[in-house]
Amino acid sequence: MSEPDAAETWEARYAERDQIWSGKPNDALVSAATGLSPGTALDLGCGEGGDSVWLAEQGWHVTAVDIAPTAVARAQALAARRHVPDEQIRWMVEDLRSWSPPDRYDLVSACFLHSWGDFPRTEVLRRAASTVKPGGHLLVVGHAAAPPWSQGHHHEHHFPAPAEDVADLQLEPPGWEVVISEVRSRDAVGPDEQRAHLDDAVILARRSA
Repeated sequence: MSEPDAAETWEARYAERDQIWSGKPNDALVSAATGLSPGTALDLGCGEGGDSVWLAEQGWHVTAVDIAPTAVARAQALAARRHVPDEQIRWMVEDLRSWSPPDRYDLVSACFLHSWGDFPRTEVLRRAASTVKPGGHLLVVGHAAAPPWSQGHHHEHHFPAPAEDVADLQLEPPGWEVVISEVRSRDAVGPDEQRAHLDDAVILARRSA
């Protein structure tokens, strides 16, 4: 899939309805970030902004990136409705396959960073992990299996187990301490109000100071 195709495909996905996601932050992000001292955060694949806005409300200065202009516009609208100051979130429309983070961050978060086509997820995550500051954290959350409402949107997609991601991202000592590497279950509601019990692969790693 070429870069224009990827952007067009995600734009078509967001054109299906006025809102795809709930607007709420992901549970794993809330759990991981609660108790951390707010600093700078990078939200990879920010979608409609639920995670980025929540982080900003907790005092983080967020760089939020997504390939779809429609998603970023909706995220900006969510931030405005929630009265988040403009300077709290830097919104960017970029293709993560070719984009390099411009700064270093206290928290890098990638929640459900799955995409169609030949998406180099490990390469993207390694690049982002390299920007975590000493003492900072990397959070990676993904589907442990395809959710039932993804039919037609994912084709032969591989969902890595936490241990596989830890190995692929080279999160071993002495450079990293893996704080969490597990599969978590949760009840969820899909875009069409489908209810399901999902398993998430969750990794939280701390970069050595």
